Amino acid sequence: MQAILFLLALLLPPGAGAEEIIGGVESRPHSHPYMAHLEIIIDRDTISNCGGFLISEEFVMTAAHCKGREIIVTLGAHDVRKTEPTQQKIKVEKQIVHPHYNVHPHLHDIMLLKLQRKAKITPAVAKILLPSPHDSIKPGHLCLAAGWGKTGVNDPLSVKLREVTLRIMEKEACKNYANFRDDLQVCVGHPGNIQSVFEGDSGGPLVCAGVAHGIVSYGRHDAKPPAVFTRTSGYVSWINAVIREHN
Repeated sequence: MQAILFLLALLLPPGAGAEEIIGGVESRPHSHPYMAHLEIIIDRDTISNCGGFLISEEFVMTAAHCKGREIIVTLGAHDVRKTEPTQQKIKVEKQIVHPHYNVHPHLHDIMLLKLQRKAKITPAVAKILLPSPHDSIKPGHLCLAAGWGKTGVNDPLSVKLREVTLRIMEKEACKNYANFRDDLQVCVGHPGNIQSVFEGDSGGPLVCAGVAHGIVSYGRHDAKPPAVFTRTSGYVSWINAVIREHN
């Protein structure tokens, strides 16, 4: 049950669904070459999906609640229904969940996926930069989220990558989320707009000026913004330690 819920549902067990893009547009094919599509096998009869992003040739970052029995990563995809020549499908060798992840307060919702083989860097497949430990994105900035999630609360998952521009909000905008922690999470999306991420987008990045400052974590069941993203700057030391340990 750790699969892809977005709005509080993002944090439901796998099999639920991750967030999708609401109020956005279809991305120009392969304009976000760091994006990863995750097919998550929960059990023999249950498959779910999440997003993720490539941070090195061997590692993809995603949300901890996207963990499953087995994960297959597709890089270089735009239309996930098709076998595009740009696509690289790679099985995950190891799922490394943050040791303090707790599904109930929804904190430390971050996971690294060690790929069975290195990704080949191409025009359609590329790494994205992470912030420094002290480089926290500030309220007011406009950032981009992308994913293959739902385009509406009652709509199916998108088969083509979509994107939306979202505003970083003051922590007060997320006061209705009882466990929100500004040092570990980012409050994203103006409450007056319809744009948001939703089910199927979980684990995807929040990209600000070319840097992955957040990871889609959770939000409201009705998809109304703001939503909560894991703040990547708070985990840089852990990320680097994991990569060193598993190289």
